Amino acid sequence: MTDRLIIVLLGKQGAGKGTQADLLSKHYGIPHVSTGEILRAAIKAGSELGQRVKGVLDAGELVSDELVNDLVEERFAQPDAARGVLLDGYPRTVGQADALAAMLLPNTVTACINLDVATDLVTERLAMRRVCKACSAIYRSVDPSGETGVCERCGGEVVQRGDDTPEAIRQRLSVYERDTAPLLDYYSTRDLLITINGDDSVDNVFAAITAAVDEA
Repeated sequence: MTDRLIIVLLGKQGAGKGTQADLLSKHYGIPHVSTGEILRAAIKAGSELGQRVKGVLDAGELVSDELVNDLVEERFAQPDAARGVLLDGYPRTVGQADALAAMLLPNTVTACINLDVATDLVTERLAMRRVCKACSAIYRSVDPSGETGVCERCGGEVVQRGDDTPEAIRQRLSVYERDTAPLLDYYSTRDLLITINGDDSVDNVFAAITAAVDEA
């Protein structure tokens, strides 16, 4: 491994990225950085970039690649990222991957982990997923009706996310195939892609990822 550990985590929605990202972050002692986390933190901090993000979102527009790249570079400069970061949700496109490579010079991404799970399985997982509105704890329901429940962790309301409906799932997976799947070729041609079978137990998937990263 390089001195600074930069892990890119890819995979379809529902492949288990969030679960593995939390485990890997604790194991390697590096922050789990997601696009959503970066956007929320920047807005909360009230920085110049955060104000730009808020303005874009308040206008109902999409955050540009240029702005996301600037936010990621700003996040890299924070003290807790000195040893490395685990990137979840970034890069989303080849253009963002090029920007990431430029900001890491003279170093590079340590490894790009692709959690490979069949589309039918991730669709089922997403349809059964429930999330606590208060603490974001994730549950898997056996009831596809979307009825709410109570969080075992904090007592908050457990609901089905609006983007976990069948129609929304199909749209998200279509966007993934169009925009993000090309990253597999991008990192493969650079000998950085490591594909892991995500259709296994959480512990087995974690063990496979750490073994691969430690050899990278």
